[in-house]
Amino acid sequence: MRRLRSVAAGYLHTVGVTRDGTVLAAGDRAAGIDEARAWRHVTAVSAGSHHTVAVVDGGRVLAAGDDSRGQCDVAAWRDVVAVAAGSTHTLGLRADGTVLAAGNDDDGQCDVDHWQLARARRGG
Repeated sequence: MRRLRSVAAGYLHTVGVTRDGTVLAAGDRAAGIDEARAWRHVTAVSAGSHHTVAVVDGGRVLAAGDDSRGQCDVAAWRDVVAVAAGSTHTLGLRADGTVLAAGNDDDGQCDVDHWQLARARRGG
């Protein structure tokens, strides 16, 4: 039995990250599951409708599967701590709290240039 750190469900595929940073994947091969199974040192994963994205040690982002709307155009992203895969877009949260976006922006879903994660307030 492989111990999981996290799981994510896409439209026709499912992915998980084990405690040792490998990816388990099942379902539609068009969503990049074969490529994702080869990823190592993964700290976070997300499943879109037809693509898969992951954060690896050091904050780089990997993506596989359908890239018809540019949703896998994440190779230049750095210092990322979390990812979210939508239907045809991808978001990345950087360590400094800024948000990155790639892919379909037909409805403004990638308009996150001014988003900033708020830091938790301490004390009262």
